[in-house]
Amino acid sequence: MDRPGCCGGAQTLRQLPGPDAFRRAPLRHGPLRVPPVRIVDAPRFAWRGMMLDVARHFMPKDGVLRYLDLLAAHKLNVLHLHLTDDQGWRMPVERYPRLTEVGSWRARTRQGFGGDARWEERPHGGHYTRDDLREIVAYAAARHITVVPEIDLPGHSQAAIAAHPRLGNTDVVDTSALRPWDRWGINPNVLNVSEATVEFYENVLTEVLEIFPSEWIHVGGDECPKEQWRASPAAQRRIRELGLADEDELQSWLIRHFDRWLAERGRRLVGWDEILEGGSAPGATVMSWRGYEGGLAAARAGHDVVMCPQQHTYLDWRQSEDPDEPVPIAHARTLRDVHRFEPVPESLTDAEAARIIGVQANVWTETMDSARAVDYMVFPRLAAFAEVAWSPRPGTVERDFGDFGRRMEAAHHARLDALGVEYRPPSGPRPWQRRPGVPGRPRDGAPPAR
Repeated sequence: MDRPGCCGGAQTLRQLPGPDAFRRAPLRHGPLRVPPVRIVDAPRFAWRGMMLDVARHFMPKDGVLRYLDLLAAHKLNVLHLHLTDDQGWRMPVERYPRLTEVGSWRARTRQGFGGDARWEERPHGGHYTRDDLREIVAYAAARHITVVPEIDLPGHSQAAIAAHPRLGNTDVVDTSALRPWDRWGINPNVLNVSEATVEFYENVLTEVLEIFPSEWIHVGGDECPKEQWRASPAAQRRIRELGLADEDELQSWLIRHFDRWLAERGRRLVGWDEILEGGSAPGATVMSWRGYEGGLAAARAGHDVVMCPQQHTYLDWRQSEDPDEPVPIAHARTLRDVHRFEPVPESLTDAEAARIIGVQANVWTETMDSARAVDYMVFPRLAAFAEVAWSPRPGTVERDFGDFGRRMEAAHHARLDALGVEYRPPSGPRPWQRRPGVPGRPRDGAPPAR
């Protein structure tokens, strides 16, 4: 995954002259001066990533390019691009133009979570062109960043079903009435697993492979409710034909199919930790988001693992208990919480620990409807995450949060200012983000489902 260290070295060198080196144009004439220093440095993990959800709220191309610059500045080398979900389909597929004609726009948007949430009564959507995506890939490559695309299946698929109703479980629900979803959470409308649907997604992924050279292709696999499959005569018949035990094995069969399909084309499948349920796909890389358990099980079973447990790496969770936090969902995850994240549990053997190939911060955008909102939720926590991703295991060199805070105050806030990042300052929400009384905090403090 990692390229030669010249790019990381250049970013280190960029930090030495001061924050003006992070501006897009020089403010002063003459050479930049750097102090004499000797630096011995290397990343701990090969995969140092951020997942950006552009399906829930669309981020136009220029915003994605800007985030690639921000990832590079923090020595992160993977952008996991969440391109499809119930609420929107963002990648054009020449063979199936309705995926973006119908699937990329929803009629309205839910603001917040819970019974008191409000509606924004205007359409939301958008999609990239194929050349936009090629430009994103090339821009990333110039910064030694790999773009990993995600096409979510078999759950989180209502936008696709709205565009092509035959993809749904038509024997139990009138899929012709479905539209891209305007709510958040777990959606009961999932793909059927007929041969025609499998072929449809093979055709989709064929076009994905044409645009994205990444070794890894993400197929989701998370939060797939099985109620429609249990009620569907066609799904039950499929289970019997394939000799499977239940609906969990039916999903596992689908994931294993695409694991083989991608391997035949020289690529590797990656999915969320639910892909372990019902039997794992042999070549799959597992992203452990529901805590550490999925990653532990995957590493012990011989799978490569990217650790992204929600309690440390979900940057859509609120940043403090401050009542002014905008749309304060889930539990508070502070800067300190992110900085103390240790990706490799001590319970793993050395061989199992070697299976932890990387770490990732996840940015789900249900509550982020603008680049300003994304900045506020992501930074400065992404800086803490980047230090975790790069630094040696604690015990080799201790991660000192007090020292981290002093360095942020002394230099890195100024770098973020120079980069134009509207981060959450130590004093709390920025004035434009203070929205006391905004509905949305779950009454029990539980995180919303994706």
